[in-house]
Amino acid sequence: MTTTPWTAGPLLGLDTETTGLDVDVDRVVTAALVLREPGATHVRTWLLDPGVEIPAEATGIHGITTAHATAHGSAPAVALDEIATLVVDAQRDGVPLVAYNAAFDLAILDTELVRHGLPTLAARLGRPVRPVLDPLVLDRAWDPAREGKRRLVDLCARYEVLDVGPLHTADGDVLATLDLLDALARAYPDLAGLGPVALHDLQVVAHRQWVDALDPDRDQPYVGAGADGRWPG
Repeated sequence: MTTTPWTAGPLLGLDTETTGLDVDVDRVVTAALVLREPGATHVRTWLLDPGVEIPAEATGIHGITTAHATAHGSAPAVALDEIATLVVDAQRDGVPLVAYNAAFDLAILDTELVRHGLPTLAARLGRPVRPVLDPLVLDRAWDPAREGKRRLVDLCARYEVLDVGPLHTADGDVLATLDLLDALARAYPDLAGLGPVALHDLQVVAHRQWVDALDPDRDQPYVGAGADGRWPG
C-alpha cells in the first residue's frame, strides 16, 4: 500500500510583501495564501492600501507603487482579518502553515493585526501557531556548513526547483516555497520521515542555535521576530 507523503498536502502556504523589513513599523502591501492538497492547488491573493508611502526600494522588489496600492488596495483591517481567519481555520483543521522566513511573515502579520485592533493569530487559536514549516530554517538545519546565500531564489537553484514563476510576488513566492519544501523532503529522507509536528519542534531549536551563533557586530541585523532567537513556537 502506497502512503501519500505529507508534503503532498494539505499544506497552507503564506507570504507577504511589505513596505520594508522592520516588523514593528512596516506594513503589508500584498499577501498570498496557497492551499496545496493532493492533486489540487488553490491560490488567494490580497492587495492592501498600507496607509503609508511605499518606499522606492520596496517597490523595486515587489513592483507595487503607493499610487497603485491607494487606488486598488483593500482596507487593511478587512484584508488582514480575512487572512488571519483563513490561517486559523486551517490550523484548527490540522493543516501545517508553510512560509519562507516564517518568523518575519508571522511577526509582521500579528503586528498589523494589533495595529488595526484585531486579535492576533495566537489569540484567535488560543495557542501558538503550529506546526509551521520553514524551508529556510530546515535547509540551515540539514546543511549548516554550506557556504553562500540562502535566499529563496538560491535554495530553489540548489534543490533544482526550476519551474517557478516570478519571485517577489506573494503568490509566486508561496508556490516556490511549497515546491522547495517538497524538494527538501526528497533530498533528505530523514527530514520527510519526521513529519510536520516533529519538524516544528526541531526548527525552534535550530533557529535558536543559528541566532546564538551570529556575529553580534555584523553589518546586517537579523530580520525576523527579534534577535533574541524566537521562532514560531
